[in-house]
Amino acid sequence: MQTPTELRHPSRRVGLATKAQRGMTLIEIMVVVAIISLIMGGVGIMAFNRYQDAQKSDAKNQAIQIQQAVEQYRMAKNKCPKALQDLKAAGFISRVSKDPWGGDYTFTCPGEKTSVDVVSPGEDGELGTPDDITNYDDEGEGGGDK
Repeated sequence: MQTPTELRHPSRRVGLATKAQRGMTLIEIMVVVAIISLIMGGVGIMAFNRYQDAQKSDAKNQAIQIQQAVEQYRMAKNKCPKALQDLKAAGFISRVSKDPWGGDYTFTCPGEKTSVDVVSPGEDGELGTPDDITNYDDEGEGGGDK
């Protein structure tokens, strides 16, 4: 049963129900979307940086594998191979690999820094720049003018 106050002021009862059911305002939704966007942007940047680090690490590991294959070839044949295709033809590698950016590995045998110097041109695709990846550099980058 309704009390006399509710009968006299029905808008109060409707107003209370409307406030409880109104949901979120546009501003509140925009704030939530902005916060989620900031979080996703940070996650995306961290994931991209890890991906770049993984590419560099992969290139360095491949350079070391090429160095080992060249050294095995050199011990077996008593000479250095002229190209990566020679290693494949002799069965020292199963395929001629490209670096993670699609560039070709090059090697010098005998090398200046190690018995065999292997270089990936890196992300920019040019040899002799600071982003080159080598088998002899502890940081995983090198080859440019330092």
